[in-house]
Amino acid sequence: MKRKHTLNDLESVDYISLNKKTAIHEAGHAAAVFLGNKQRQLPPIFFQIMVKDCSYNHDDCIAKIEGGRLIHTLPASLEQANGHCSAIHKHLYQQAFEADIINLLAGSLAEAQYVARRDNELISPLLLPLSALHNYGGTDDLDAVNDYLQCFIADKQQQEKKLAELFLLAFDFISDYSHWYAINALADHILKNSNRIIDYSEVVTVLDKHFSVAKTHTLY
Repeated sequence: MKRKHTLNDLESVDYISLNKKTAIHEAGHAAAVFLGNKQRQLPPIFFQIMVKDCSYNHDDCIAKIEGGRLIHTLPASLEQANGHCSAIHKHLYQQAFEADIINLLAGSLAEAQYVARRDNELISPLLLPLSALHNYGGTDDLDAVNDYLQCFIADKQQQEKKLAELFLLAFDFISDYSHWYAINALADHILKNSNRIIDYSEVVTVLDKHFSVAKTHTLY
């Protein structure tokens, strides 16, 4: 006999889906910070994942990454950012600036990709405008990205051009099979976690292991 779904059943399904989306979102950030920065030969940066109890508030986050930015404090102005630094220092600062923006975008892009795959829908940069990331938990991330752009690039058109470039790089990152495999593994780890803090070493162990496994599979 087929069982009828009750309202509580539907609420439970929605809650599980919400948790999975949030876990994927934060895993996307974490993978970009660790794997992405490593591939760009940038210095490792500490972060951890704080896990919250969402039992009584479905709008609350199940997890949130803390740390993970190469630029800890944005300068007050473009002049202060560029200042009287050497060419090498400016180049390193530019790399950090771009990496932080990519890593900020990776969370909501990972969530968008998870939803598209779950619903058997196509996803591509052309089908997913930047503004749509607000629908995938990206409002705070986009606000932070805007702060970066306004601080480092004075011209509005140049800001838009740079953002479009970094958006594509972030999309390519989360779409790569090895990265996506690692992101999903970390999301599952977050959901199964019983501690309130998942520390840096635990996160990178999960990412490293599953990234290596996925890379091995692509060779055969």
